[in-house]
Amino acid sequence: MPQNCGVAFNAIRARTVRLILCVLLSAIAPLQQTDSRIWIGRYAEFEAFLRTAEIVDTIGTPVGITSPRHAIFKPGSLASGGALKAIPPRNYNGFWESYKSEIAAYKLDRLLALDMVPPTVEVRVGGAPASLQLWIENTIMLKEVQAKHLQPADGSKWNPQLHRTYLFDDLVANIDENAGNLLFDPEWNFIKIDHSRAFTGELTLPFEIGTTLMQIDRPFFDRVKRLDREAVARELGGLLEPGALDALFVRRDADADRSAVLRSSQAARPRSRRPRARRPARTGRP
Repeated sequence: MPQNCGVAFNAIRARTVRLILCVLLSAIAPLQQTDSRIWIGRYAEFEAFLRTAEIVDTIGTPVGITSPRHAIFKPGSLASGGALKAIPPRNYNGFWESYKSEIAAYKLDRLLALDMVPPTVEVRVGGAPASLQLWIENTIMLKEVQAKHLQPADGSKWNPQLHRTYLFDDLVANIDENAGNLLFDPEWNFIKIDHSRAFTGELTLPFEIGTTLMQIDRPFFDRVKRLDREAVARELGGLLEPGALDALFVRRDADADRSAVLRSSQAARPRSRRPRARRPARTGRP
């Protein structure tokens, strides 16, 4: 083979190898990112980004009574998009709705170190205030999980998260929790969206301890009990209607009382003991 042909062949082979590597890396990259909660540990960075993100388009979403818009960010940005809600605080069809409640849910999530509510900030769109929440990629709704009969491989990870969502919804009086408001990533991490009907003066607990909420997640519940009223007022005060802060702590105390009753009843139950295996009787030698 002439020398120049050999050089050309080697160059083509090198380019082919590079191309194959690029294809393989592009296929592997999405698989490496299995936890869709990309904001954890980068809260301030995502909050600052959302406040100034350049929105190039908005698309209607097929879910949600309040018709949230899918905001598309400028290509190459920190994130691809966000959920945009321009809902002035008022009653809609008999229910209180507010874009401010979306922001309050994120701020309370941060105070409790829950890490389920994506970063949410206030922005202005067309001169009107709105909430903008990070759009979470690579997720599936609970209603899709139910329709496809999917199950997590590790139920021990699922159950504590589920009961944390129940307790959080009790705390904020989220009466609109449904199968379209819970998302899951490939690792079955819970992601909570849509809290526009929360943070009202409602005192009824959506998920009553001892009825629906049957397990107490001690570390998270302790954080709920230690919530400082001044800290909550400082972070959420400007987002809540009169009386909503008082109602939040009334619900918190009600959950704490019922938790104590549940623990007492569980402690009083007799524990079932396994019958001891009897040793085989010794027999004498013939």
